[in-house]
Amino acid sequence: MSRIGKRPVDLPSGVEAKVSGQTVEVKGPKGTRSFTATDDVTLTVDDGKVSVTPRGSSKRAKQQWGMSRTQIANLVTGVSAGFKKELEINGVGYRAQMQGNTLKLNLGYSHEVNFDVPQGVTVTCPKQTEIVVEGADQQLVGQVAANIREWRKPEPYKGKGIKYKDEYIFRKEGKKK
Repeated sequence: MSRIGKRPVDLPSGVEAKVSGQTVEVKGPKGTRSFTATDDVTLTVDDGKVSVTPRGSSKRAKQQWGMSRTQIANLVTGVSAGFKKELEINGVGYRAQMQGNTLKLNLGYSHEVNFDVPQGVTVTCPKQTEIVVEGADQQLVGQVAANIREWRKPEPYKGKGIKYKDEYIFRKEGKKK
């Protein structure tokens, strides 16, 4: 029995879900998202709750049960509260700023890095050394944050680079005489 799959997904106020076949469509204040489940599970909506039940007792049905419930819970969280990743820039002269739909990064290269922000994600720079990525799609928010971080990963000696706000950088000691 899946402990995760057994719990129904509660729909907060202002969020509504519709099931048609194997597709769940969730509407909320931050937009509309949908998820198509496999044929191994059955989806139902009752009393402001979305329930997922397995069809049969095969191993695949049990795997899809918990995964489908989690995907639906992420849809509900995305359209109601949204997802957020915070990045920090460390290094002398390293900074970021938004210009229209482009994130401009100065990361110690001989040129400025221009990162085009994809549709469905908003990127803001409250300070020159902070980047906030927000959106309704958890996967897209994480991917955009990872792509920004990829331009200059934090190095272990001085910690220079782009890191997640809660990330710990394992520091190394420099060369000794």
